[in-house]
Amino acid sequence: MRFLIIGLGIYGSNLAIDLTNLGHEVIGADCSPTLVEAIKDNISTAYILDSTDEAALSVLPLKNCDLVIVAIGENFGASIKTVAILKKLGVEHIYARAIDTLHESILEGFHIDRILTPEQRAARDLVHEMALGKDVIALRIDDDNFVMTFQAPQYFVGLLYSALDLEKNFGLKLVAATRLVDSANVLGITRPHSQLMTITADTVVEKGDRLTCFGAAKGYRELYKHISI
Repeated sequence: MRFLIIGLGIYGSNLAIDLTNLGHEVIGADCSPTLVEAIKDNISTAYILDSTDEAALSVLPLKNCDLVIVAIGENFGASIKTVAILKKLGVEHIYARAIDTLHESILEGFHIDRILTPEQRAARDLVHEMALGKDVIALRIDDDNFVMTFQAPQYFVGLLYSALDLEKNFGLKLVAATRLVDSANVLGITRPHSQLMTITADTVVEKGDRLTCFGAAKGYRELYKHISI
């Protein structure tokens, strides 16, 4: 896919690089020569321009992009005006970043495809992870359910995976498990990396294994309460 990202600050530039690393074509634009210079070698094309200037914005290949992302966050007025011009120019698919509820409310009036709230989402995800425990990486699915990755507690070490009964006892469905294995790179340097495991009836939990489960946060907390008794 081809993406156009307007606003190459911390959020926009990281988004641009991540999309490029996934194999997408990314075009970036920002009014700051410094920001454009910093990213130009990492994405397909980068433009220095003022996105609140309709003539300047119309120079970009708007109709040839699958999605335009307005990643401007700090300059409230520039974000709103940029989205307004994009709508005027007939851009069909637009995502825009909002930094607060007022910004979000105004963007809703443009009926764009999606409003991005990365700061709020990051804070909410961190709160949930902190509530679950410092060793847990959690992805929220809905108000009650999460995909959670955590290190196998000492209580599990030496047990068969088939004997854990996580779903029966705690409502947690084991989705996957990974284990650290040593491998050498092209220079012959050996380093550990996580490898997805194939779990059979005879697979035993080892120290350092990480489990990925789907279920409610309540089930996870009950599990850790049970094993800490």
